[in-house]
This record gives sequence, structure tokens and C-alpha cells, in this order.
Amino acid sequence: MRLTVKTTDSLTLSPGKSDHIEFDDDVPGFGLRLREGGSRTWIYQYRIGSKQRRMVLGSAKSVPLSVARENACKLEAKVRLGSDPAMEKQIARLDADNTFVVLAEQYLEARRRDWRSNTYIEVKWYLMERAKSLHKVPIAAVSQRNVANLLNEVAESSGDVTSNRLRGTLSAFLGWVIREGIRLPEGNVASYTNKREERSRERVLSDPELRAIWAACQDDDFGAAIKLLMLTGQRENEIGSLRWDEVRDEQIVLPPERTKNKRSHIIPLSNPARAMLDRRRVDGRRHVFGRFDGGYSGWAKAKEKLDARIADASKALPGWTIHDIRRSVATGMAGLGVQPHIVEAVLNHVSGHKAGVAGTYNRASYDKEKREALNVWAEHVMALVEGREAVVVPMKRV
Repeated sequence: MRLTVKTTDSLTLSPGKSDHIEFDDDVPGFGLRLREGGSRTWIYQYRIGSKQRRMVLGSAKSVPLSVARENACKLEAKVRLGSDPAMEKQIARLDADNTFVVLAEQYLEARRRDWRSNTYIEVKWYLMERAKSLHKVPIAAVSQRNVANLLNEVAESSGDVTSNRLRGTLSAFLGWVIREGIRLPEGNVASYTNKREERSRERVLSDPELRAIWAACQDDDFGAAIKLLMLTGQRENEIGSLRWDEVRDEQIVLPPERTKNKRSHIIPLSNPARAMLDRRRVDGRRHVFGRFDGGYSGWAKAKEKLDARIADASKALPGWTIHDIRRSVATGMAGLGVQPHIVEAVLNHVSGHKAGVAGTYNRASYDKEKREALNVWAEHVMALVEGREAVVVPMKRV
């Protein structure tokens, strides 16, 4: 029978039948399926090798015959060329379920055992916070242009270095996705994007700027972490992921797996730093900071709010980053007479005095000198934020 509007309207189930397909004489495999209960559905049926496939083309009550026939003709042409439309539809459905965020969560879980805790926190921040605009996009649909636009936005708001770190994180993630057997039509699109030229930052915060930042900090995890960074000069991930078992005997002891240079690091605590930590101690917690006891990870959003408070109180600080605090501590200690090799020891730098042969044979940890330097610096900071004169004498260079 050739299916027409008239003939399809007159089709009914024969007595005793609950299901019947009436095929069209003109388009092979195109038909109308009648089922007990009154449903009438357009279908397209075909064979691939020994397997028979069937696809639903819509309800006859809502899809006109002409549209259903046209769609069936397109599918028939694909089959003649060797395609399997039903399988392609199934793959497309699976691809739609494999969104960026679903696979990012799987990636983080799969790699967590291999990474240091601060590496995991950093990668999670880039994928779950910085790349949030890609979360709902099916992974196979993430284009090079999507990634390039995201990197441009991050470079504009947070700088070229952050953009490059995000690019590297996305490239590693998409490489993992491909190795997991998920087809990406355009390949690893992050690796095709432009990498920005990185320039060493030289921004040193002035005393008034340090005071403005301190004053704008609230009594929360972020505020305490910023103040602790200002008192110790350490890296933000080292302080953000600080554990209580690393705080002992009036000092912080970081194990090798928690430091950038893979060397254990002792950070003597000044009285203000120790008091700040004591105020945040909560029984049963493993980490000092972090809402869910996993270390602090909300740096970007919290800094935006901090900048807004600074702007409301005085004037905005132009182009500063959290890492500038570390550089400012080093510069400030030097200005107070702390010798370069002691500054490097405080910061756990492997450069200058501790690089190369000198670093190999000079294993002195300078614990006494580091404690003195951090005490001098802490008094300078507290005098600064309290609006008084410091009661210490700058250290003399030997």
C-alpha cells in the first residue's frame, strides 16, 4: 500500500491484533505502526548485515505524513551509503550525556590518587570554577573556539599566567578523555589554542596597600588565610591546604609532598600567626581552612569580594594578585635588614644562595634566623595595621 493521508486515516487494527505495521510501497522500510490503545507512530525499518534496526520518526498525530516520508527518504539514503542511523542516534545520545562537567568529575576522581593534595585542589579549581561556562556542553561539542573564548576571558580578568595554567589543565583533561575512548571530533582542541607569553611579575605591595588588604579581610577562612600569607610569605596552596598535623611546636612543618620543590619546610610562627591559628582550631577537623574540611579552594570569588570592599573603603588596588603578597613579604623583610639567604630560607626558595653546588653542600635550615626574621616582619605588619610605631630594631646585615 502506498501511504497517503486518506489511506493512513482509514487504517485500523484487525480483530484480535494488538500491533501492526503497514509499510509504504514507495519508500522501503517506511511505515505506520498501529498499537492497541490507539497509538499511531511513523517508523523506519532497515537491515544492517544480519541485524534489523527500527527507528521511531514521531507520532502520526503530530508529525505530518509528508515530513515523516521525507525523513524516511533521508535515512534510506544513509543506509544505502553504508551508515547505521539508529546506531548514530544512540551514540549521539550517549555523547549528549557525556557533558564536560560529568567527565571532569570522573577525571578528578580517577587522578586523585596520583596527585598531591594541592595539585588536586588546583586542577579542581580550574575545571570546576574557571571552566564553569563549559559545564553543560557535551564533551564532543566543545570546540576550539569555545576554549579560545574562555582563555581570552580569563586572560583579561586574571592575567596571562592563569590563562596558560587553565589551558594546560584543559589540554591534560581532554587528552585523558580521548584515552578513555570517547570520540572528540575535533581532537584535543585546547592544545590547538594560542599560548600566551608569560612575563615575570614585579608588583610589590606598598605598606598602605598591605594595610588596606588586611583591613578589608573579614573574620572567615579567606580573611585568616590572607593574613597568614601576609605574616609568613608562603604560597597560597601551602596555607590554603594547611593541616592541623602540620602545625606543631610553634611552627608549621610542611612535608616534601606539600612543597613546590619537594623539600620539607619549617615555618616558625610569630605570636600573631600562632594566635590566628589558635582562634581557628576546631576539634575533629583535619584541615585548618575549607568549608568541607578539604582545604580552602574559593580564592577567586573571595578575592573579588575583597577587592570590592577595598574599593568601597578607599580606592581599588590596581592589578594585584594574591601571589604578590609573597613577593611583598620578601621585599619587606629585605628592607628590614634580613639577609638574602635567610629570606630564601623563609620562602623555601631553591635559588641564589641555595642553588647548585651551594645548595648541595649547605644544608643549614637557619631555623633560629628564620624565626627572628618572621618575628621582625610580624611586628612590622602589626604596627602597620594597628597604626603605631614598630617596637623592633631593623636587623643588621652581617
